[in-house]
Amino acid sequence: MRTRAAAALLGVVFGVVLSWSGMSSPDVIRDALLFHDSYLFLFFASAVGTSFAGLWLLRRRAPRAVLTGERVAWATVRPERRHVTGSVLFGIGWGVANACPGPIATQLGQGIAWSIPLAIGVVAGVKLHLRRADAPAHVAVVEEPSEVGHLPVPAPAPA
Repeated sequence: MRTRAAAALLGVVFGVVLSWSGMSSPDVIRDALLFHDSYLFLFFASAVGTSFAGLWLLRRRAPRAVLTGERVAWATVRPERRHVTGSVLFGIGWGVANACPGPIATQLGQGIAWSIPLAIGVVAGVKLHLRRADAPAHVAVVEEPSEVGHLPVPAPAPA
């Protein structure tokens, strides 16, 4: 319960910061994407800098989580094709909608009507991703030698 309350509080703080910074405004996002205003990019750069410093400190000190006491650790992975594909899809959606998922949530909280179809699109995208992740992988035909003549025979498909 304590963890959920902390997560809710952090979510509210994040939403307030997004609203306060103007990042829930399609005009601010559009001006940045058209390179008319550098505000959004400077905001991102400050977030990346803060994250870099914070993560560097976390790696050096190897602390425990405040609420759960678990060791804070992570593994760095090399970028894969799915990361590039996801970032391209995210960028296209961001450019078309002038919003990403965080600001859409703040727009919903502010009662802004145009965020409803955007939120429906986000939910549909997440459901599509989850359905695709749960689907069985494509099975490649594995050839095994047959007992007669040692010719390759396709392996039976799993049930």
